[in-house]
Amino acid sequence: MKFFAVGLSYKTAPVEVRERLAVAHSKLGCFACRLKIGAGLSEVVLVSTCNRVEIYGVAENTRGPIDRFFNWINPAGLDLLPHLYFHEGVDALRHLFSVTSGLDSMVLGETEITGQVKNAYQAACHARLTGRVLNRVFQAALATAKEVRTRTNIGRGATSVGSAAVELAEKIFGSNLSQQAVMIIGAGKMGEACLRHLSKKGNRTVLVSNRSLERAQTLAAEIGGRAVRLDDCLTAMVEADIVVSSTGCPETILNRSQIETVMKARGNRPLALIDIAVPRDIDPDVQFINNVYLYNIDDLESLARENVRQREQELVRCQAIIERQAETVAQKLAPRKEYHEPRIQPEPRWVLCGPAAYGH
Repeated sequence: MKFFAVGLSYKTAPVEVRERLAVAHSKLGCFACRLKIGAGLSEVVLVSTCNRVEIYGVAENTRGPIDRFFNWINPAGLDLLPHLYFHEGVDALRHLFSVTSGLDSMVLGETEITGQVKNAYQAACHARLTGRVLNRVFQAALATAKEVRTRTNIGRGATSVGSAAVELAEKIFGSNLSQQAVMIIGAGKMGEACLRHLSKKGNRTVLVSNRSLERAQTLAAEIGGRAVRLDDCLTAMVEADIVVSSTGCPETILNRSQIETVMKARGNRPLALIDIAVPRDIDPDVQFINNVYLYNIDDLESLARENVRQREQELVRCQAIIERQAETVAQKLAPRKEYHEPRIQPEPRWVLCGPAAYGH
């Protein structure tokens, strides 16, 4: 049986492709089960985040076109072959350990991916899609990520897409965000991450809009903000200077005409929209409105590069940890050679031949 990894990420595929393959966390087990049966895998874990969709599996035979694995989770029938990468054996281990440790992330060293990989693994376990190989592999990946965090400084600075979005806002409005009104649409993990960082900036106003008003009220109360019903978010947006959107909606929730109406009510004051959702929350045409500045999750990559420069010096230490752990796990997964006791040859029995045998 062979352990492999196949997938695409922000490095190989634009957001337009990734958003059409994104799988909600609640459906990871279902899609992975479909994949296991359809692709004939003995074990499988499906990882789906804003920046990547990856399949980690165990199969008897991995030969053939690598895009065939995605046939079971590609309802749109996209041509994915140009965007895919494939790793097997120890290379697949290195890749998974790097991903889990945040070394393959848009923001180098970010910590959210560790939890996302853990959640994907738990979803597969709950659906009974893992076995001896993937249990050992993913437990080792999580242990490796912990070691990387504790023994290196790779996690210093902005360590998530949420904190990078905050840094982007500071580049637009200056380092003093206390004079800006901020609005968060979507009170999930990504939106909450932004909220936590923004609350430290002492913003003049923080608005929290979410499908669940109770959830919005809970988060708003923690940072002295104000909860807003999702149906009222456009009205509330008139107050905001920075809007960070991160819902789990399968289609856009804000279009050009809606934002144009908001801008008229604002007196055309500048508005920064940071869309960190996949699929995207905001129609790309919004960027053509005067005084509206729209950024999506791929735009954060340029900001991430600035943090990469400060963290690259830690990469050698991180990679050494990953290499050691990958080699250790690969040795444990290698098929054991059967041991056979050496056969003891019996001592030769001398037989007399010729005249001596007959007493002559």
